Amino acid sequence: MSEIGKRVWAIAEGYIPSDSTGPSPSMISHETACILNPGDASTEVEITLFFEDREPVGPYKLTVGGRRTKHVRFNDLQDPEPVPRDTDYASLIRSRHPVVVQHTRLDSRQAANAIMTTVAYSE
Repeated sequence: MSEIGKRVWAIAEGYIPSDSTGPSPSMISHETACILNPGDASTEVEITLFFEDREPVGPYKLTVGGRRTKHVRFNDLQDPEPVPRDTDYASLIRSRHPVVVQHTRLDSRQAANAIMTTVAYSE
């Protein structure tokens, strides 16, 4: 397979509402980074969060297998600290090998849910 993807990605927009409607866990409001590793080898990925009024947090570390995808809910990130709710943030994703990153948000604060998705910015 030809090599596609980049090693550095940015998601300038991030926000996890503390309120949700609908069944858990599928309808809990969340942010997700969908990471595709099209290469043959596993790759280590680090996520760092940036905030308006405090120092960055991270890196959150994970591995994406070769020729695999991993959907990482920011709600589930715990180490080095849980991602705060009701707080604006941005994220920087770095990978040892090229990957493709897509960003998705489910906002289920109201019964009429909203979902948004976009490809992250790559460098």
